[in-house]
Amino acid sequence: MIKENKQNSEKKIAGERAAEFIENGMTVGLGTGSTVFYAIKKLGQMVREGLKIQAVSTSDATSELSESLNIKIISIEEINKIDITLDGADEVDKNFNGIKGGGGALLFEKIVALISKNNIWIVDSGKLVDKLGRFPLPIEVIPFGYKRVYDLLDLMKLNPVLRKIGEKIYITDSGNYIIDLHLKEINNSVKLNQELKQITGIIETGLFIDIADIVIVGKNNSVEILRK
Repeated sequence: MIKENKQNSEKKIAGERAAEFIENGMTVGLGTGSTVFYAIKKLGQMVREGLKIQAVSTSDATSELSESLNIKIISIEEINKIDITLDGADEVDKNFNGIKGGGGALLFEKIVALISKNNIWIVDSGKLVDKLGRFPLPIEVIPFGYKRVYDLLDLMKLNPVLRKIGEKIYITDSGNYIIDLHLKEINNSVKLNQELKQITGIIETGLFIDIADIVIVGKNNSVEILRK
């Protein structure tokens, strides 16, 4: 049960507004996390009222929620494109670049985003920033040799922290580890993304560059729709 507070209230109104972009017959990408939760719940209501869609999920949690609401989930291998993907973001800057992966689904989320005609991000007002980096940047790495990758990131002074749940290493749905980089601010997200992707063992970064088309922001009791 998601506790209602100002932040969750903003997520709820933004998520429900985002669901209204979905039309009959669409193939929809569904992201992962507390903000998309509200969009999926709204879509479930729309399906009960007659909306016919099929969806590609980015995580086991999203699939479970969607199927409980009778939203048809299909494999990404069954389609060539996605009409609209609804997803959240941990931070979004003025250029529509973002950090994602706080929920651990960044690899599948990026794959889905890159075959989507339109990407809509849903955020509360606290996720808008002038410069990315205050939120730790997730990096997905393969378990084999992860210590080498960790040490390289440490040498680069990127303040890596291996993600854990309690005492256990966090494992993504794709069976990988996540290293969170505590950077405080990122001066050049494109350059940093390129540098990280060149390190063997890093599968994907949580930097989503030039992907979002629309950002729907919950602000108090209203919604602001930002377009590129």
